[in-house]
Amino acid sequence: MQTAKVAIVGAGVSGLYAAYRLKQLGINDVVVFEARDRMGGRIYSVASPEAANGDNAHDRFDLGPSWYWPQYQPQLAELIQSLGLESLQQFEKGDSVLQRSAQQQPTHAPGQNGNPISMRLVGGMAALTDALAAQIDASQIQMSCTVSSIRTDDEQVAITYTDRDGLQQTMRVAHVLLALPPRLAANAITFDPPLPADLRSQWADTSTWMAPHAKYVAIYDKPFWREQGLSGEARSACGPLVEIHDASNPTGKAALFGFVGVPADGRQQLTEAQLKTFCREQLAALFGNEANNPKAEWLQDWAIEPYTATAHDSLFSGHHAAAPPNQAATGPWRDRITGIGSEWSVAFPGYIAGAIDAVDVGMQVVFNRQSNHLPS
Repeated sequence: MQTAKVAIVGAGVSGLYAAYRLKQLGINDVVVFEARDRMGGRIYSVASPEAANGDNAHDRFDLGPSWYWPQYQPQLAELIQSLGLESLQQFEKGDSVLQRSAQQQPTHAPGQNGNPISMRLVGGMAALTDALAAQIDASQIQMSCTVSSIRTDDEQVAITYTDRDGLQQTMRVAHVLLALPPRLAANAITFDPPLPADLRSQWADTSTWMAPHAKYVAIYDKPFWREQGLSGEARSACGPLVEIHDASNPTGKAALFGFVGVPADGRQQLTEAQLKTFCREQLAALFGNEANNPKAEWLQDWAIEPYTATAHDSLFSGHHAAAPPNQAATGPWRDRITGIGSEWSVAFPGYIAGAIDAVDVGMQVVFNRQSNHLPS
């Protein structure tokens, strides 16, 4: 049977950052399990056709989160700086466009600069997960490995997972860090013995940020809307896109992205091609006919992503959920598993900064309570 000191379930930003922090603390006996065939989790940046062919590798666009706010997320800002990543301010110069109904012509309104300032990363937010992964031994990250159950006894924790070849494997570890949404952990993993009923209920009731959403991105050769004195920002009461922003890269392609306002169950009544057509037509109505002919386009529906969303996530209040407890207070699971996904952050639940905060808080719990299991 395989063994390790710490197992991390999930190779999104929280899982990769946790492995990076453990390495800094001298703990290298770590394995990261990732169910997808890519790292990043809800951070997902796609390359323009030219970049995909090797031209301007930084020309990528975010289908997941795009922004961070250094003024009130200093931990994340410091990490980005320490990794040597290049950031850029969200473009907001010019008028915004308002679309009140399908029967009314869109109107322009003076733009307002965001406060605090919204920042993006050159190369998309995947530049952050790429940089973290580069600090970790590649052999520690097990891709296409789905954890199905976690069992504990008086000594250790046994993780059962299916590997990339479809074979069931087991690994024994001292501690497990859950770097995935609480709801997904509660619904997709079997715990033996069962989690305390109140804890499992709290995890299962915590909505996952991004899970009910879909995001559309269209790229162009130039940001033609700027020539019209427009910022690329738009708000719509009739959709399908309800909020639109400029996603251009200064040294690459121009782009617009928007959040789809059609609810998850309504999106399932449309084909991807149909929804893309409606998005292009809306952009043309807002920014001119040139917007109807993007060089490339993507639609990412997070509600149908099995390693992000559950059936419960289609019902969403639109607000970030309050963080549940990250550990069992008593019983056999105390000091055996710790939640470090973004939704476990009290300060920034659901945000990228929340992943950093949840890891730092979770690591303090592990080291304060389990110094005998995790020596420095």
